[in-house]
Amino acid sequence: MNKLLHQLPRVLGMVASLLLLTAANTAWAAIDGISGPVFNLTAKADYISAADGASIYAWGYANGNGAMQYPGPTLIVNQGDTVTINLSNRLPVPVSIVFPGQQGVTASGGSAGILAREAAAATGTVSYTFIASQPGTYQYHSGTQPALQVEMGLLGTLIVRPSVADPLHQAYGHAGTRFNHEYLFLLTEMDPAIHDQVAMQVAAGGAINVDTSAYHPVLWFINGRNAPDTMLDANVPWLPTQPYNCMPRMHAGEKLLMRVVNAGRDLHPFHTHGNNFTLLARDGRLLESAPGVGPDLASSDFTLRAVPGQTYDAIFEWTGKNLAWDVYGHTSATQALAPNEYAPDHGKPIPVILPNLQDLTFGANYSGSPYLGSFGALPPGQTMVNGAGGYFHMWHSHNEREIVNNDIFPGGMMTMLIIEPAGVPIP
Repeated sequence: MNKLLHQLPRVLGMVASLLLLTAANTAWAAIDGISGPVFNLTAKADYISAADGASIYAWGYANGNGAMQYPGPTLIVNQGDTVTINLSNRLPVPVSIVFPGQQGVTASGGSAGILAREAAAATGTVSYTFIASQPGTYQYHSGTQPALQVEMGLLGTLIVRPSVADPLHQAYGHAGTRFNHEYLFLLTEMDPAIHDQVAMQVAAGGAINVDTSAYHPVLWFINGRNAPDTMLDANVPWLPTQPYNCMPRMHAGEKLLMRVVNAGRDLHPFHTHGNNFTLLARDGRLLESAPGVGPDLASSDFTLRAVPGQTYDAIFEWTGKNLAWDVYGHTSATQALAPNEYAPDHGKPIPVILPNLQDLTFGANYSGSPYLGSFGALPPGQTMVNGAGGYFHMWHSHNEREIVNNDIFPGGMMTMLIIEPAGVPIP
């Protein structure tokens, strides 16, 4: 019960945020991050907030002298950039960064580690340089005791935009990778017991010695937040070290680019309710049979089997096709607003008889109407946060234990996709 009460402020905050989003058309950035090609990161300690009410000691990369972040800042560069990351260390142990998928990484300063040059404890520095030769979605993380330091939070995403005319709407060098909107889905899990042990050892001033094989995660995150916090606005003041949200939005007929990163230790089957996605690339490499052909090896699926350490780029589309009714509630007045309407279902009513209102249970996002952008009858006093009449689809891990917050459902690796009516602006 106490855990459930701890979630109440977050649920209320989520509802308030959704009200602002749908009623006032609040502008949310698709992918928040910092642009390079030079970055100054600082490894720091701080606390993050879990949606079960816990405050968890964690380590993370900060943008310069800013607050520690979980995950670290999303680094955004252009193909061909010479990228430099200057790392300063404020943690009581040596730290480093590795960049999977990047070739020719060189480092200066610091001292030699097993996987990368390391910044010494407390005051050390080290610089890394590489050429971002291939566009795509990548991760970065600590190369020093990664079983412990990645669990503690030293991880982030690197996005390399392609050398094309419109890199903000094309993922790779082929036109078959164009998109309208893009969102990041960085998937991680956490065992708070490990964090508690590290916190106690740091406070005692001794060596950090934790058995990471005794690993039992009970919290699951998208972009550093558990649901329902994933659906709050970015940079809410009560989550100062978790600035990134995950609330994908699109219009019918548009293409949404999913940049998916599994930065954890477990496999995460991420499920897209509403339609299949098309997998275009894996680990920053287009799924094509020969260079320049385009994603001819792309595959369609409804659950992305996100393997630890891998990254994925996928396109999700939704038109209402083959649902057997005109989801746009077509009238002559709405025809111009529904250019992607599925023609064979034009004018067809929903093929079921809806029960009486007293026999229905209403979710907070139900508009009272089966039609996109329309509103129907609701019981007196019914709360409705779907101010634009959109379609909400829950996106989440298909592993049941990962959609809870420490055994409390709903939560964890979960968010909502909103299919917005035509005319609702999406930045």
